[in-house]
Amino acid sequence: MTYLPGENRYQGMLYNRCGRSGVQLPAISLGLWHNFGGIDIYENSRSMVLRAFDLGITHFDLANNYGPPSGSAEQTFGRILRDDLKAYRDELIISTKAGYYMWPGPYGDGGSRKYLLASLDQSLRRMGLEYVDIFYSHRYDPKTPIEETMAALDQAVKQGKALYAGISSYDVEETAKAASILRNMGTSCLIHQPKYNMLERWIEDGLQDLLEQEGVGSIVFCPLAQGLLTNRYLKGIPGDSRAARTGGFLKANDVTQDLVEKLNELGAIALDRGQSLAQMAVAWVLRGGKVTSALIGASKTSQIEDNVRALANLQFSDEELARIDGILLG
Repeated sequence: MTYLPGENRYQGMLYNRCGRSGVQLPAISLGLWHNFGGIDIYENSRSMVLRAFDLGITHFDLANNYGPPSGSAEQTFGRILRDDLKAYRDELIISTKAGYYMWPGPYGDGGSRKYLLASLDQSLRRMGLEYVDIFYSHRYDPKTPIEETMAALDQAVKQGKALYAGISSYDVEETAKAASILRNMGTSCLIHQPKYNMLERWIEDGLQDLLEQEGVGSIVFCPLAQGLLTNRYLKGIPGDSRAARTGGFLKANDVTQDLVEKLNELGAIALDRGQSLAQMAVAWVLRGGKVTSALIGASKTSQIEDNVRALANLQFSDEELARIDGILLG
């Protein structure tokens, strides 16, 4: 069946200016880190992407190593683009990254020009694209001069293989260097993608101020702390949750009794606001306009719909913010 997007898809989404650029990003973007790989059910992956677009989510975030297996999330997304979204390419912001291990040998990892540009070419082939909108250095590589890494991003933009350059998980000092180098090359840093949520607030210690000074946008990953900031863990660890699995990033010993008590206190505030804990967590990272977009993950369409409903209440009173800080920092 031919896919036709919702006619009112742009009416319910908030779009924020990305730094001092001309680009606006949806307040909520969809990341394809999990649940879009070759091991996953294609029809579910397709349904999530198309439902996201119906809801006004125009930004889809990938990386070379997303799967599993590595590369398969880009292949899945490329298939959806070819079969369903080809006519809407100019309505989409598509990003990918390189920086983590991707293939054997000395040229399949890190921040070298050799690796980044070869990886970008591979990503374009997997997705069937001539260019991506944003190409990121996925992480700072201390073994490669930052000048070389930024030169690779600059080259990707000037070759027309990426429209904008971004960085991910760089600390304050590294970000300042990267932004300065790119600016001097004539290719501004559009955006930074750091990890940020109620439980992990490191970007408040200087990075947000720097990004504002530099005119760089921000899109934060893990705004729900891999599911911790949802109703899933209010009674401990469910048997089918991420924390219950072996080999994942979220471990069972991360879910302490103290954390569960804090999550329940946060859940009470969310209830007073007429939101789920997940909705409040998304609204919280977007508070005050410092974050351009919250990058969510999903395993089913209902989770995307639930997160988008967070946009109905993005305002926090001083009392609410004080209560949240008291729970988390007190």
